[in-house]
Amino acid sequence: MREPDGRLGRLYQREKGVRTRGDVVDDLLVLASEAGDASAFERLASRWHPRLLRHARRLTGDAEAASDIAQDTWMAVVLGLPRLRDPASFGAWALRIAGRRAADWIGRRVQTRTRMAAPKAAAPDTPADDRIALLRAAFRALAAPDRLLVTLYYVDGYSVAETALILGVPAGTVKSRLFHARERLRAELEVPDGAHERR
Repeated sequence: MREPDGRLGRLYQREKGVRTRGDVVDDLLVLASEAGDASAFERLASRWHPRLLRHARRLTGDAEAASDIAQDTWMAVVLGLPRLRDPASFGAWALRIAGRRAADWIGRRVQTRTRMAAPKAAAPDTPADDRIALLRAAFRALAAPDRLLVTLYYVDGYSVAETALILGVPAGTVKSRLFHARERLRAELEVPDGAHERR
């Protein structure tokens, strides 16, 4: 069987564990950077900065936040690079750092939204207002990580896979935590659990 070539070939090689020329270049740049070669670090940054920026932008949906997150990621990379044991893991490691920084930014945004969305005391109570107040109370009763998870999935519309990437946990963990968070919310609201889960 003939192996595919071009971009598809590179993906095929990665799946088969074959290192591409770009992977080897990154490995060498990481090793040289760890040894203190500033020009190697500049080349590494020029190769990876656009990817980190795209990753942060995709997670946050905000260009300014993505730029800040990419810069914070590089600061963490500079500090952590001497401790990186396997140069081949640089890309995944840097993307995880950016993912954690993006999750922190999203968490701060969620807290701000939650504070701003507090119910107005002057509004008269109606059955709909009661349900909203119950939902807010049930949401606030969730642990902070579960509030972030629920917001990412249900409010911001991220998929299970995207939420897992943002939080740095397996997709199965996201599904399990979503299930338990829904159970707690449903117990408070007595709402039947519908088949509304995205993949």
